[in-house]
Amino acid sequence: MKNIVVLGAGLGGVIMAYEMKEKVGSTANVTVINEGSTYSFVPSNPWVAVGWRDRDDISVDLEPVFSRRDIALKPQGAKKVHPEENRVELNDGEMVDYDYLIIATGPDLAFDEIEGLGPQACTESICHIDHAMDAKQSFEKLVEKPGPAIIGAVQGASCYGPAYEFAFIVDTALRRAKKRDQVPMTFVTPEPYIGHLGLDGVGDTKSLLESALRDQHIKWITNARVKKVEEGVMHVEEVNEDGSLKKAHELPFSFSMMLPAFRGVPAVSGIEGLTNPRGFITIDKHQRNEKYPNVFAIGVCVAIPPVGETPLPVGVPKTGFMIESMVTATAENVSALIKGDEPRAVATWNAICLADFGDKGIAFVAQPQLPPRNVNWSSQGRWVHAAKIGFEKYFLRKVRSGKSETFYENLALDVLGIRKLKEIHMEDAG
Repeated sequence: MKNIVVLGAGLGGVIMAYEMKEKVGSTANVTVINEGSTYSFVPSNPWVAVGWRDRDDISVDLEPVFSRRDIALKPQGAKKVHPEENRVELNDGEMVDYDYLIIATGPDLAFDEIEGLGPQACTESICHIDHAMDAKQSFEKLVEKPGPAIIGAVQGASCYGPAYEFAFIVDTALRRAKKRDQVPMTFVTPEPYIGHLGLDGVGDTKSLLESALRDQHIKWITNARVKKVEEGVMHVEEVNEDGSLKKAHELPFSFSMMLPAFRGVPAVSGIEGLTNPRGFITIDKHQRNEKYPNVFAIGVCVAIPPVGETPLPVGVPKTGFMIESMVTATAENVSALIKGDEPRAVATWNAICLADFGDKGIAFVAQPQLPPRNVNWSSQGRWVHAAKIGFEKYFLRKVRSGKSETFYENLALDVLGIRKLKEIHMEDAG
């Protein structure tokens, strides 16, 4: 019996465990290591932060689901991965041995890299359900006592869609509360232009998002470097294309949500050959680490180089559907290795994103996510808001049922011409 360990039970890790178990059945053990036993649907955090969802609405207790699927759960969390020994050290000192390790940890949130950033300091976050619950309290105070709001992301961030989403969701929530006219809003981002998204744009996202910001009276600052945050004041440097200082801003605020930069989690950081200097897992096209070939990685923890040069660091996002293609490829490849074959599956890294604005939204499709692309499309409308709600309910149903995908999902993707995997082709072992 081979032991397959999945490190992390977020969006990618949970589906990875389900799909891996479907592949290996009773021929291998599947164990998930995670801090806690609860899954939370992160894409709904912006709704939590304005009171449109509660914690219980988007959370799933994994223990009974995993038990039904014969998947072991270690909720102690990981202290350190020891790839030379093929084991993971847990926070309580227990060691878990593995034949194959699939790292799906998500990121460590680098709030400490900027003075005053983060929910323990002067700004809010929607990266975690706990942060979103705290942000809800601050948003309620904003409604009671209106003032300026700053929303966006700091230099080095790699997930810009949720920042745009949250800005428009806050706008919608304030309009419904009849307080929008009392809340000047500014969007602050290191992107070189609005709608860059870490992808050099997708379709017409630049003009679509600029137009949407103008329509909702949200000002913006691009090429923005956040120097520090004090209580009620954000110090921002706007830079030129060569990185030189263009203008310094001291922005007052009563409410602010700024997405931080990401880095690898402590359990994997600093392991030579496993991670890059930022702590992200280095992989080949089969999702496999070159130094440790029995270690795979999926999701936000994967190292992906930026798309071109920008005046300020702008990371590449890993969207949910892109992660699911990584999951499918990894399940295929680990299964092949167990059978004595070589990995052949390559993830498409196609991206489908639904950015909700509270009552409408913008959708984009990038196939593949990194340019040049075969499909480069974006659109907007009220249908996006409805689609985002539908996806939330559908994905949570998948997690609660213990299924990685359904016939209807595959049928819908087939109609759209979207594939999770490239054609599996024969390769030299070397």
